[in-house]
Amino acid sequence: MSNDQSQPLISETNKHSLDQRPESPQRPSKFPKVNDDAGNDVVEGEEQKESVTRTMNPNPRLQRYLIAIEYIGTRFAGAQQQPNCRTVVGVLQEAFQKFIGQPVSVFCSSRTDAGVHALSNVCHVDVERISKRKLGDVLPPHEPLVVKRAVNHFLQKNEGDIMVIDVRFVPADFHARYKAQERTYFYRLLSGPESVSSFERDRAWHVPENLDLLAIQKACNILIGRHDFSSFRAAACQANSPIRTLDELNVIEVVSTPFFPSISERLKSSCVMEDPTVSLGSDTNHSQISLNTNEEKLEGSNGDACQEFGLRRRHRCFVVTARARSFLYHQVRLLVGVLKSVGAGDLTDPDVKRILEAKSITAAPPMAPACGLYLGHVKYDLPPETNQS
Repeated sequence: MSNDQSQPLISETNKHSLDQRPESPQRPSKFPKVNDDAGNDVVEGEEQKESVTRTMNPNPRLQRYLIAIEYIGTRFAGAQQQPNCRTVVGVLQEAFQKFIGQPVSVFCSSRTDAGVHALSNVCHVDVERISKRKLGDVLPPHEPLVVKRAVNHFLQKNEGDIMVIDVRFVPADFHARYKAQERTYFYRLLSGPESVSSFERDRAWHVPENLDLLAIQKACNILIGRHDFSSFRAAACQANSPIRTLDELNVIEVVSTPFFPSISERLKSSCVMEDPTVSLGSDTNHSQISLNTNEEKLEGSNGDACQEFGLRRRHRCFVVTARARSFLYHQVRLLVGVLKSVGAGDLTDPDVKRILEAKSITAAPPMAPACGLYLGHVKYDLPPETNQS
């Protein structure tokens, strides 16, 4: 199906063994669950959502922190802790233990797969600050900024591919996974015949075809809304229902990163700085510069433009955004697989409708690989910040 399915880091057996592990004291066990695109359990329904507001951490000596983290997923076997594998939760727990001197349990809002990145995944952790001088004395909790700096200190001594970007106090009953109201995923595609840059390897899906942006945008409109997404649901999905509401699905073209201005771009920028009254014009605005001025070109002996030696051609870069309260397992990557096929001219709008109405994954093209997927944002209705639980 996709590149990540062949990776030995996570087997289907491991996935099932994780799902069958004993219930944690902090994990409600009586509510129906669904899966997001990373196989993340999400409580369904407003009644269940209110039910999990009960106190799950009765120890008043513990302070619960909400932690936002970013990471490059390439060298992780996924977010969820697994035996004998390097995982996001495992590395984060190790850093916390080095900071406070005792083990902790970290709970993530989304359990991303191997190779999937995160601009902001959110976790919660309970910490008891015990005096190292007077054994048994409990001290006031560390301030969030102290936690952020200290944990990052130990994380950077690891591989340097994960970092805490935000920390705050939350009440003892606040659960990072079950309190999430909305998740946003991004998917990056690089389009063009040139081989992928070393700087972009494992950070995007490279497709050699020249993708049709307008065709992809039209296909997105077909898939937005409340549907039976059985055709975009991996076989291992454990959700009770394939019905989901896709609040947003769109694609835009952006400048490929890392971006360094060409000579012509630098000259145009200098002209504007020297004379602010000079307009770049609609044909030379910044978006045009970023997207279309892909390389320096020289005029050859026959009058045709040719590539200057030693300069790499830039790919066209597309970002697909998918936003919903919850997703089915591998739903986003299956959606991107269809959108890519539309952009390449292999599928049409009627084909997209046919795949959606087929309600079978066998009707869909192969899903996109994990390397282009980014968990972008997890939205919460956060309570007022307090100093301690």
